[in-house]
Amino acid sequence: MDLIFENILKDEAVRTYIMKADESLLAMGYTEHSFAHVKKVAEMAGEILKIQGFNDREIELAKTAGYLHDIGNVINRIDHAQSGAVMAFRILDRMNADPEDIATIVTAIGNHDESTAFPVNAVAAALILADKTDVRRTRVRNHDTVTFDIHDRVNYSVKESQLKIEKGWYIELLLTIDTEICPVVDYFEIFLNRMILCRKAAEKLGLGFRLTINGNRLM
Repeated sequence: MDLIFENILKDEAVRTYIMKADESLLAMGYTEHSFAHVKKVAEMAGEILKIQGFNDREIELAKTAGYLHDIGNVINRIDHAQSGAVMAFRILDRMNADPEDIATIVTAIGNHDESTAFPVNAVAAALILADKTDVRRTRVRNHDTVTFDIHDRVNYSVKESQLKIEKGWYIELLLTIDTEICPVVDYFEIFLNRMILCRKAAEKLGLGFRLTINGNRLM
Protein backbone atom coordinates (compact mmCIF):
# COMPACT_ATOMS: atom_id res chain seq x y z
CA MET A 1 0.00 0.00 0.00
CA ASP A 2 1.26 3.45 -0.84
CA LEU A 3 1.77 5.76 2.10
CA ILE A 4 -1.05 8.35 2.16
CA PHE A 5 -0.98 11.22 4.62
CA GLU A 6 -4.77 11.18 4.95
CA ASN A 7 -4.61 7.60 6.27
CA ILE A 8 -2.23 8.72 9.00
CA LEU A 9 -4.65 11.51 9.95
CA LYS A 10 -7.50 9.00 10.27
CA ASP A 11 -5.58 6.38 12.25
CA GLU A 12 -7.04 6.07 15.76
CA ALA A 13 -3.84 4.69 17.27
CA VAL A 14 -1.88 7.69 15.99
CA ARG A 15 -4.47 10.07 17.44
CA THR A 16 -4.25 8.32 20.78
CA TYR A 17 -0.44 8.50 20.88
CA ILE A 18 -0.48 12.22 20.07
CA MET A 19 -3.08 12.94 22.76
CA LYS A 20 -1.34 10.87 25.43
CA ALA A 21 2.07 12.31 24.56
CA ASP A 22 0.72 15.82 24.98
CA GLU A 23 -0.94 14.88 28.28
CA SER A 24 2.47 13.86 29.61
CA LEU A 25 4.06 17.12 28.47
CA LEU A 26 1.20 19.13 29.98
CA ALA A 27 1.79 17.40 33.33
CA MET A 28 5.47 18.42 33.12
CA GLY A 29 4.65 22.04 32.30
CA TYR A 30 5.62 22.04 28.61
CA THR A 31 3.98 24.17 25.94
CA GLU A 32 1.38 22.67 23.59
CA HIS A 33 2.54 19.70 21.52
CA SER A 34 -0.88 18.40 20.50
CA PHE A 35 -2.80 18.48 17.21
CA ALA A 36 -2.43 22.22 16.66
CA HIS A 37 1.36 21.83 16.73
CA VAL A 38 1.75 18.62 14.75
CA LYS A 39 -0.74 19.68 12.06
CA LYS A 40 1.02 23.02 11.67
CA VAL A 41 4.41 21.30 11.43
CA ALA A 42 3.08 18.76 8.92
CA GLU A 43 1.58 21.39 6.64
CA MET A 44 4.59 23.70 6.85
CA ALA A 45 7.09 20.89 6.20
CA GLY A 46 5.14 19.95 3.09
CA GLU A 47 4.84 23.57 1.99
CA ILE A 48 8.60 24.13 2.31
CA LEU A 49 9.35 21.23 -0.02
CA LYS A 50 6.52 22.19 -2.39
CA ILE A 51 7.87 25.72 -2.81
CA GLN A 52 11.34 24.32 -3.41
CA GLY A 53 10.02 22.16 -6.24
CA PHE A 54 10.13 18.72 -4.64
CA ASN A 55 7.78 16.05 -5.98
CA ASP A 56 4.46 15.02 -4.47
CA ARG A 57 5.90 11.89 -2.88
CA GLU A 58 8.58 13.81 -0.97
CA ILE A 59 5.98 16.38 0.12
CA GLU A 60 3.79 13.52 1.39
CA LEU A 61 6.71 12.07 3.36
CA ALA A 62 7.49 15.45 4.94
CA LYS A 63 3.87 15.94 6.00
CA THR A 64 3.73 12.45 7.49
CA ALA A 65 7.00 12.95 9.39
CA GLY A 66 5.71 16.28 10.66
CA TYR A 67 2.48 14.78 11.95
CA LEU A 68 4.23 11.87 13.70
CA HIS A 69 7.36 13.64 14.92
CA ASP A 70 6.39 14.07 18.59
CA ILE A 71 4.68 10.75 19.40
CA GLY A 72 7.79 9.58 21.27
CA ASN A 73 6.85 11.94 24.08
CA VAL A 74 4.31 9.31 25.15
CA ILE A 75 7.31 7.30 26.39
CA ASN A 76 9.50 10.09 27.76
CA ARG A 77 10.62 13.57 26.80
CA ILE A 78 14.23 12.39 26.92
CA ASP A 79 15.23 10.80 23.60
CA HIS A 80 11.68 11.31 22.31
CA ALA A 81 12.95 11.70 18.74
CA GLN A 82 14.51 8.24 18.74
CA SER A 83 11.62 6.49 20.53
CA GLY A 84 9.20 8.31 18.23
CA ALA A 85 11.07 7.04 15.19
CA VAL A 86 10.71 3.45 16.44
CA MET A 87 7.00 3.99 17.09
CA ALA A 88 6.54 5.51 13.64
CA PHE A 89 8.27 2.50 12.09
CA ARG A 90 5.75 0.13 13.69
CA ILE A 91 2.80 2.28 12.63
CA LEU A 92 3.97 2.62 9.03
CA ASP A 93 5.00 -1.02 8.77
CA ARG A 94 1.52 -2.01 9.98
CA MET A 95 0.12 0.09 7.13
CA ASN A 96 2.34 -1.77 4.65
CA ALA A 97 4.10 1.41 3.65
CA ASP A 98 7.02 1.17 1.25
CA PRO A 99 10.28 0.43 3.16
CA GLU A 100 12.09 3.30 1.46
CA ASP A 101 9.35 5.70 2.51
CA ILE A 102 9.42 4.34 6.06
CA ALA A 103 13.18 4.75 6.22
CA THR A 104 12.99 8.37 5.08
CA ILE A 105 10.28 9.24 7.61
CA VAL A 106 11.85 7.54 10.63
CA THR A 107 15.23 9.06 9.78
CA ALA A 108 13.65 12.52 9.75
CA ILE A 109 11.82 11.94 13.05
CA GLY A 110 14.92 10.50 14.70
CA ASN A 111 16.91 13.59 13.70
CA HIS A 112 14.53 16.41 14.67
CA ASP A 113 15.39 17.09 18.34
CA GLU A 114 18.03 19.80 18.67
CA SER A 115 20.16 17.82 21.13
CA THR A 116 20.86 15.16 18.48
CA ALA A 117 19.39 16.61 15.29
CA PHE A 118 20.97 16.84 11.87
CA PRO A 119 19.30 17.56 8.50
CA VAL A 120 20.37 14.26 6.94
CA ASN A 121 17.91 14.52 4.05
CA ALA A 122 15.41 16.97 2.58
CA VAL A 123 12.50 15.61 4.62
CA ALA A 124 14.49 15.93 7.83
CA ALA A 125 15.49 19.48 6.90
CA ALA A 126 11.88 20.48 6.22
CA LEU A 127 10.75 18.89 9.50
CA ILE A 128 13.42 20.75 11.48
CA LEU A 129 12.49 24.08 9.95
CA ALA A 130 8.76 23.59 10.45
CA ASP A 131 9.12 22.37 14.03
CA LYS A 132 11.66 24.85 15.36
CA THR A 133 9.90 27.89 13.92
CA ASP A 134 6.52 27.12 15.51
CA VAL A 135 6.70 29.89 18.10
CA ARG A 136 3.35 31.42 19.09
CA ARG A 137 1.34 32.64 22.05
CA THR A 138 -1.30 29.93 21.75
CA ARG A 139 1.25 27.24 22.65
CA VAL A 140 1.40 28.57 26.23
CA ARG A 141 -0.94 26.66 28.57
CA ASN A 142 0.05 28.23 31.85
CA HIS A 143 -2.51 30.98 32.49
CA ASP A 144 -0.70 32.40 35.52
CA THR A 145 1.74 34.95 34.08
CA VAL A 146 3.41 35.32 37.49
CA THR A 147 4.66 31.73 37.29
CA PHE A 148 5.79 31.85 33.65
CA ASP A 149 9.15 30.21 33.01
CA ILE A 150 11.36 31.48 30.20
CA HIS A 151 9.73 29.15 27.62
CA ASP A 152 6.30 30.51 28.53
CA ARG A 153 7.52 34.10 28.33
CA VAL A 154 9.18 33.64 24.96
CA ASN A 155 6.15 32.02 23.35
CA TYR A 156 3.60 34.29 25.03
CA SER A 157 5.46 37.39 23.91
CA VAL A 158 4.98 36.51 20.23
CA LYS A 159 2.27 38.70 18.76
CA GLU A 160 2.84 37.60 15.18
CA SER A 161 4.86 34.83 13.55
CA GLN A 162 5.42 34.18 9.86
CA LEU A 163 7.67 31.83 7.93
CA LYS A 164 8.55 33.40 4.57
CA ILE A 165 10.10 31.30 1.81
CA GLU A 166 11.78 32.68 -1.29
CA LYS A 167 12.35 29.74 -3.63
CA GLY A 168 16.03 29.02 -4.20
CA TRP A 169 17.07 31.98 -2.07
CA TYR A 170 16.18 32.01 1.64
CA ILE A 171 13.70 31.07 4.34
CA GLU A 172 12.96 33.71 6.96
CA LEU A 173 11.27 33.59 10.36
CA LEU A 174 9.61 36.95 10.99
CA LEU A 175 8.51 37.58 14.58
CA THR A 176 6.80 40.47 16.25
CA ILE A 177 7.29 40.18 20.00
CA ASP A 178 6.21 42.20 23.01
CA THR A 179 9.53 43.14 24.63
CA GLU A 180 7.67 44.11 27.81
CA ILE A 181 6.93 40.40 28.26
CA CYS A 182 10.18 39.01 26.91
CA PRO A 183 13.34 40.87 25.86
CA VAL A 184 14.99 39.69 22.66
CA VAL A 185 17.95 38.33 24.65
CA ASP A 186 15.62 35.80 26.32
CA TYR A 187 14.55 34.54 22.90
CA PHE A 188 18.17 33.87 22.01
CA GLU A 189 18.85 32.19 25.35
CA ILE A 190 16.21 29.59 24.56
CA PHE A 191 16.29 29.40 20.78
CA LEU A 192 19.84 30.12 19.63
CA ASN A 193 20.67 26.43 19.14
CA ARG A 194 17.38 25.94 17.33
CA MET A 195 18.05 28.83 14.99
CA ILE A 196 21.54 27.51 14.21
CA LEU A 197 19.94 24.15 13.44
CA CYS A 198 17.43 25.91 11.17
CA ARG A 199 20.31 27.50 9.29
CA LYS A 200 21.86 24.06 8.70
CA ALA A 201 18.49 22.68 7.59
CA ALA A 202 17.97 25.58 5.20
CA GLU A 203 21.43 25.00 3.72
CA LYS A 204 20.48 21.35 3.12
CA LEU A 205 17.67 22.66 0.92
CA GLY A 206 19.93 25.16 -0.84
CA LEU A 207 18.55 28.12 1.11
CA GLY A 208 19.86 30.76 3.45
CA PHE A 209 18.18 31.28 6.82
CA ARG A 210 17.10 34.62 8.24
CA LEU A 211 15.63 35.62 11.58
CA THR A 212 13.94 39.00 11.88
CA ILE A 213 12.47 40.21 15.17
CA ASN A 214 10.48 43.46 15.36
CA GLY A 215 11.83 44.50 11.98
CA ASN A 216 15.48 43.90 12.89
CA ARG A 217 17.30 41.17 11.03
CA LEU A 218 19.36 39.22 13.57
CA MET A 219 20.53 36.25 11.47
